[in-house]
Amino acid sequence: MGRALGSVRARAAAGATVVVALALIAAGTAVLLVLRSTLQDQAGLQAEVAAREVASQIATGTAYGNLDLPDGDEHPVVVADDDGRVLAVGEDVRAVDGKPVGRAQQGAGSAGPGRSGDDEGGDDDDDDVGGLRPGEVDEDVRYRDVTADVDGTVADYRFAVVEAKDTRGEKATVRAGSALAPERNAVGSVRTAMLIGLPLLLVVVAGVTWLVTRRALRPVEGIRGEMAAITASTDLSRRVPVPSSRDEIGRLARTTNETLAALESSVERQRRFVADASHELRSPIASLRTQLEVGVAHPELLDVPGAVEDTVRLQRLAADLLLLARLDAGERPAQARVDLAAMVREESSQRVGDRVPVRVGELAGVEVAGARGQLARVLGNLLDNAQRHAASSVRVAVVRQGEWAVLRVDDDGPGVPTGERERIFERFVRLDDARARDDGGAGLGLAIARDVAVRHGGSLAVREGSVFELRLPVAG
Repeated sequence: MGRALGSVRARAAAGATVVVALALIAAGTAVLLVLRSTLQDQAGLQAEVAAREVASQIATGTAYGNLDLPDGDEHPVVVADDDGRVLAVGEDVRAVDGKPVGRAQQGAGSAGPGRSGDDEGGDDDDDDVGGLRPGEVDEDVRYRDVTADVDGTVADYRFAVVEAKDTRGEKATVRAGSALAPERNAVGSVRTAMLIGLPLLLVVVAGVTWLVTRRALRPVEGIRGEMAAITASTDLSRRVPVPSSRDEIGRLARTTNETLAALESSVERQRRFVADASHELRSPIASLRTQLEVGVAHPELLDVPGAVEDTVRLQRLAADLLLLARLDAGERPAQARVDLAAMVREESSQRVGDRVPVRVGELAGVEVAGARGQLARVLGNLLDNAQRHAASSVRVAVVRQGEWAVLRVDDDGPGVPTGERERIFERFVRLDDARARDDGGAGLGLAIARDVAVRHGGSLAVREGSVFELRLPVAG
């Protein structure tokens, strides 16, 4: 059991660790992706601001040679025309995307936005090229992640590409970049922190889960130990310890104690049953043996009727004990349809030797499901009990009450005292006025009757002193 508990703790710790690990990996991946996207967007925004600032200068007519370009280390800038000629380039910018960039061509940077009056005629044709007019900056921006060589250092940048037209209608493309190194450094730092912190956190989770599970399962070990001791000692009066917590383990302990109490009661009933059965069997067996021994020595003194009576009594007692054993074993009754009215008429007609005649009252036509032999046994036991106590009248009737069939047997005897109305259904119980074995039975008739009623889904109880009421569900 210790190994089993250890296995439970190990599985709980491993399961919690795996779940937390998966959750942290998923959350960490999401954080890294969001952080990377945010920082890249921030770099793109910085590049766009730098590109639009240069494009605004071009749109306002600033000569390319006089453009105020950002420092190349922070934001490398390249300005080119439609033909790809470089008009302006940031300081120390040597190459972009593997392509060398030189200073603006002689005259292009000094001529300014308007090169000559001869070009004005062509400007009108290009006024609407790309949807831009002279002096305007395109609202659209494009982004590209490329490498740039700034002062001999090659690094990754996010470039923003913005188009603008100068006051003469010449279109220029401004490319401004923002370094991605800070973004990658930040993402790398966070990733490194996660890789270091994740194992430590998992170790903490596993340890805490192990300790919590161990503490939670400690009462279970106490329950197991006590159950083992009860099994070894066969002392069913002992009980397992109940923890103070009102959780599943507490309910398990209480249920275990309830089971032990029921088992103790069952074993006690079984012991009492065996003792009572032995006591009941001893008297007729001793009487029969005595008569047979006397008959062997003195045949003329043999009481044959008495021996037959003792034999019949033994036979009945053995049949009752056998039926009780079958009922205790959980034998399910047959599910045949039994007409209670017909059964009452048939059983009553056969009782011609009774001390008090049996009167049949109302017999409602109602059927129940069960074993006819067992139900007839119940009726016979109730009639026998009524015969022993009746003064001059025994009556039986069958009525229907909703979904229940009710069989009543009553007599005009003194009735059952209120305090004894449940005890008389216990096995081997006889009231004081029925203790004589010559007049009373072994005290099993009513116990058998109630057990059979319960097995058939019904009940048997005493009503109004001397009325025994058997209730059974109507068939179908």
